Amino acid sequence: MKTVKIILGIIITLSIAFFATGLIIKELNYESKVTINKPVEEVFAIFNNDENLSKWIPEIKSIKEINKVDGMVGSTYAVTVISQGQEMTLEEKVLAYEPNKKVKLMFNGGGMLKTDDYIFESNGGNTIIKLKANCKSTGFILGCMLPFVKGKLQEQDQQYLTNFKEFVEKN
Repeated sequence: MKTVKIILGIIITLSIAFFATGLIIKELNYESKVTINKPVEEVFAIFNNDENLSKWIPEIKSIKEINKVDGMVGSTYAVTVISQGQEMTLEEKVLAYEPNKKVKLMFNGGGMLKTDDYIFESNGGNTIIKLKANCKSTGFILGCMLPFVKGKLQEQDQQYLTNFKEFVEKN
């Protein structure tokens, strides 16, 4: 009986700690970076060509324009992805667009709001892309899990930037 009480005490303590993370940590932030051996104008043009997205983000099945606005800011798209064998549609909104300098996108879907702020910097004949990502959960349980998936999200975004670098440098 004493063993059962100890095990229950451990389970309850771990459960409280897990749910407390959802109350304490509301969002997560991380950064990724890549240097591409091409000029910023070329890199920016390729990055913003929707036809290329699936070549460096393999999970993308399709992207459909919902509302395109002059100047890009405010434009919305439906992005269909395959995640863990399941099809999911995300809403993508362009929050900022400065040619050859910046693209800021917000994704809504799968219980998360994710903002990706891409900064493009010219470095001689090369381009440095810096990603500043912010993730927020729209649900409590997923919010509890955010601290535990941060590494995976950051690793995935870094892999996408590496894929993009390889794609651009091949062409």
